This record gives sequence, C-alpha cells and structure tokens, in this order.
Amino acid sequence: MPYRFLANPGLVVAVLALVVLASPLASAQAQTAASDAAGPLLTPWGDPDLQGIWNNFTITPLERPANLADQEFLSAEEAAALEQRAAEGIKRENAPSEVRTEPLPVGGNVGAYNSYWTEQGTRVVPTRRTSLIVDPPNGRLPNLTPEALARITSPEYRRLADAKDGRVPANGPEEMGLSERCLWYRGIPSFPTGYNNNYQIFQNREFVIILQEHIHDVRVIPLDGRPHLAPHVRQWAGSSRGRWDGDTLVVETTNLTGGVSGSSRDVRLVERFTRVGPERLQYEFTVDDPSTWTQPWTARIFMRPAPGTGVIYEYACHEGNYAAELTLRSTRAAEAAQSK
Repeated sequence: MPYRFLANPGLVVAVLALVVLASPLASAQAQTAASDAAGPLLTPWGDPDLQGIWNNFTITPLERPANLADQEFLSAEEAAALEQRAAEGIKRENAPSEVRTEPLPVGGNVGAYNSYWTEQGTRVVPTRRTSLIVDPPNGRLPNLTPEALARITSPEYRRLADAKDGRVPANGPEEMGLSERCLWYRGIPSFPTGYNNNYQIFQNREFVIILQEHIHDVRVIPLDGRPHLAPHVRQWAGSSRGRWDGDTLVVETTNLTGGVSGSSRDVRLVERFTRVGPERLQYEFTVDDPSTWTQPWTARIFMRPAPGTGVIYEYACHEGNYAAELTLRSTRAAEAAQSK
C-alpha cells in the first residue's frame, strides 16, 4: 500500500524551481489574507491570486441522494444534523478497540488502513447543496449513451475492471490499477477521496502550477495562448491550457489518456478556479463527452486552506514497496502449480 514519509524539502524546492525558471517574478509569494474586501486578492503583477495549500474534502456527495429527490439545498438544521452525525461517526471509529489475542485463520482478512490514516471531514459544502453536481438540475449524472453502455459492459472492459479491483488476477502490470503502480491516482477533475486531498498552487505571469499531494503529481498550465498538444499525444494529465476570465482562471484540458472516470478518450474538460474569499477557493468543472453522456455535466467544490503547518508532505508511493511484484509472482506461481 502507498504510504507517506516525513517532509521532503526537495520535492517542494523542485516545484518552486520550475516556477522560478518560468519567470523572474515567480519568487513573489501570495499576498496576505488581509485584503481589501472591495476587491479580489491579487498577485504583485495584477492577476487574481490563487496561491496556497488547499484542501477540497467534504461530506457532500457527487450525486444527489435519491431520497432527496428534487431538494437542491439542505436547510441549516439538516446540514447541522449531517455534520453532527459525521463527527459522532469519527468519534466511534477512533474509540479504543478490542485487542486481538488470537491469530487470524489462514487466509483471513488482515485489514488495511484504520480511521487514523483517513481524512474524515465533517462539513457539507458552504452553499449546503445536496450534491456537488449543479447541472443537470437534478444533481445526478446524465444518462449514459448506448455507445458508452456497450463500452463498459464489453468483456474486455469488465476483465480490466475486475483485474484493477482485484477480483481476478492480473496478467501483467499493465492490467493493474494506475494507483497500484504509483503512476496516477485522482485524475482530472480532482474529486475528494479518503485521504491526501491537498493541493498547492503556484503561479506567475506565464504559468499556473498545481502540486497534488497524492502520488505527487504536478500539473503545469501555460497561460500564454499556446495550442494544445497534437491529438495523437496523450498524457495522464492531458493537455491543459489556461486563461483569465475576469477573476476566474479557466483551464481547458484535452488529450487525456484515460479520460474522466467512465468517459471516452475524447472527453473535453473545462475547469474554473475562483478565489471567492481569503480562505475559500471555488473549483467548478464541466465534463463534455458526447460519446459517454447524453449531455455535459457540471460540479462545484469549495476548497479551504489545508489544516496543519502549511507544508505538503512527500507521498512516497513505491519506495520499499514490493507488493505489485510479489502479487504478480505469487499469482504466476499459483497458476503454475494448478497446471501440473
């Protein structure tokens, strides 16, 4: 399993060096949060200031729960009750547990991370929406197209999905999940998950750079109007190009290798980053993939300053991790024994 080491200053310095090389103005840091309430926070060169270490965790689900039907917003009382329930759940999970004195049966489940290692939020989004999806109005993902249904139900797709989720043995490392191979985890757009929901944003006149804590991915987003990569060039992070629209950074991403979860390779993603307060960053994205969903869909998340010391810690994913190799070797050995 991936794990985290103590802080590695070299990782942060490397990202900072990339910014410094991009522009002599890059050494300017984010302005203090004490700004004129009449206007946005600005960089020394006049662009909206998005810099900082942000966290996007929330207990608000991506899709509106079916039992809420057409209810777009929670009442203040409903939101408070949900947050109280989440806090009580965390308290129960962190309570002392019974110490095991007998060994597990052979082949028993030894478990994985307990609640100490997970990021356990207690807050709904500040707007009290019942879903992160804001369009379609019902707060649900659009229907899948016939093409998408055929794709995700095909034997080839199901075989790879089962291998990535550990339901069937992988034939090789290429069939294992990207996170197992420490290549890529959250994808774009970036949804909240069980832990490591932290992002550090750097910027100068020419670039915005986003360092993602989980598997330490770095997105470099040019602002100079350059064209996207050629269509045949695919990357896990795609080809991102940014521009300012008033106080909002608009980033268009194409050329994704795997696309958004469930989408085709031709998906087009538009993200919008807006600093809506000293301690709030609005992150909105629209997913447009006519071969997967019957219409585009949009979600909105609010980021807050990450708790802690203001340092991104290294996510050391493969150092000393032999799980992938040993999993494949043991599977091949078991198959060889069965064939005798």
